[in-house]
Amino acid sequence: MALVPLPPKILACRMLAHAHPSLLVELGARIDRHTSLGLITCDQDDSLYAALDHATKFADVDVVFARSFYAGAAHASGPFSGEILGVLAAADPDQIEEGVAALSTALQSEICFYQVGDKGPAFFPHVIAETGRYLSAQAKILPGEPLAYLIAPPLEAQIGLDAALKAADVHMVRYFPAPSETNFAGAYLTGNLPAVQAAAQAFTDAVTDVATHPLYHLRRPNYRRR
Repeated sequence: MALVPLPPKILACRMLAHAHPSLLVELGARIDRHTSLGLITCDQDDSLYAALDHATKFADVDVVFARSFYAGAAHASGPFSGEILGVLAAADPDQIEEGVAALSTALQSEICFYQVGDKGPAFFPHVIAETGRYLSAQAKILPGEPLAYLIAPPLEAQIGLDAALKAADVHMVRYFPAPSETNFAGAYLTGNLPAVQAAAQAFTDAVTDVATHPLYHLRRPNYRRR
């Protein structure tokens, strides 16, 4: 069954060139380091998390706030809310502009969910060859180390993660159990780049198999048959 890319969409993006110190503190920024904020909403939370990390590789920005919203983009609180609010902080507006440009480019070219066929589940089998400062800290690995960012609906995620962990020399550095804010599940896996890529492919194959044969094991054992 074919995989259909689901491109993410930035719904709103605004900058506070000189944010109030109280707001900086509440959003997790440091007033001795940050003066400017860039606020972005998107209709795909995991895509934006990965794009925020990408921004830290191209600009002197820090991800100070990133949260998924409950129930997902289909039940957003407003037309520009989407699934997530991400906030970049920097010492000056120029760095925010650079970070947002890198983030936007990444969302347009390489980061997205995929859907199995026309009506199958959406999932996120994303490989980051070199992590930035944000996701490396979230995964407790060094910046520049590879990461498989694997997210799917609850059952598909467990089957996919089991396949991924068995397919390559990778280890799980963070697990996201269901229910999450958007009712998906998954994990970060790390290892060398070929291993991470193999794990992501195994995850993809397993999720696709579940979508193709969701009731495969709903059958009576042979010893109980009459």
